[in-house]
Amino acid sequence: MKVTVVGSDPDSVAAALEAEGHEVTVADVGNRPGLEEAGIHDAEVYLLTEMAQATSIVVAKDLNPDLRVVVYAEGSLPDFASRQTDLVVDPNLLSAEAVAEEL
Repeated sequence: MKVTVVGSDPDSVAAALEAEGHEVTVADVGNRPGLEEAGIHDAEVYLLTEMAQATSIVVAKDLNPDLRVVVYAEGSLPDFASRQTDLVVDPNLLSAEAVAEEL
């Protein structure tokens, strides 16, 4: 599965995804150029690791409407972003390895 990870990734979910055999690209900043450079058009999953970049969900879905959106971060999403998000996981409740395995 092709996964685009956006954010600082403090819990190393990108490494856990790669260990499970997923094809992972990373964008530190979820703006349009960063997402396009990370291959968002071909991704199946968009995984956000920073709530501060929640607006990037809208940009990602605009670029690839078929994306499955997963947020792996502490905090809560703004309403506009939560409507476009398929799954929100708190890193304190589920390990990066468990998330990678389930994807």
